[in-house]
Amino acid sequence: MTIKLYCFGESGNAYKAALPLELSGLDWAPEKVDFFGGAHRSKDYTAMNVMGEVPVLVDGDVTLSQSGVIQMYITEKTGKFGGATPEEARNVMKWVFFDNHKMSSQCGMLRFQMNFLPEANRSVEVIGFIAARLKAAFKVLDAGLEGRDWLVGDGPTNADFSNCGYLFYPEPFTFERKDWPNIDRWLSNIESLPGWKHPYDLMPGRPSDRGL
Repeated sequence: MTIKLYCFGESGNAYKAALPLELSGLDWAPEKVDFFGGAHRSKDYTAMNVMGEVPVLVDGDVTLSQSGVIQMYITEKTGKFGGATPEEARNVMKWVFFDNHKMSSQCGMLRFQMNFLPEANRSVEVIGFIAARLKAAFKVLDAGLEGRDWLVGDGPTNADFSNCGYLFYPEPFTFERKDWPNIDRWLSNIESLPGWKHPYDLMPGRPSDRGL
């Protein structure tokens, strides 16, 4: 049975689930959510995910939300990306939690403010505040990759897939790969994985669909 991932191309959180699905070898297909049209607030969608968020994974009788939980499920099904030892598994979760609280939350808000929110509604103060917090997170990530190809262990894990979620997008949100040499090298490692795809190639939907 084909796994369905309810997602849309602009969502870094959805990409954090779609990328390990693609690299795992599981049979899956994206189902586009018209997020900017409000589909995530519909009764049918909130019946799947009361939080009204993207992504949602449906695998037969299993329905899961939250990218980190979906990553765990992929690991349970395939044995991949979760860390080779209990210690590595704990370190993977450490970086997943770091991403959730320090990276993706800031990247998503800042990218939305700077690109998808009508210009008249953008707040210079909010943008400056989030940008400063995000710069601090980039420093931590860059330091964590010093002398390392991957955040945990000798190969890609959910730690990497979580923290890269927003970093391949072309829209400006103060992130420049050239400013962070360790992050830049690590992103190149991810891009080199067999089967890697850019978020706009992996999931349906991109800003140009809405004339942006």
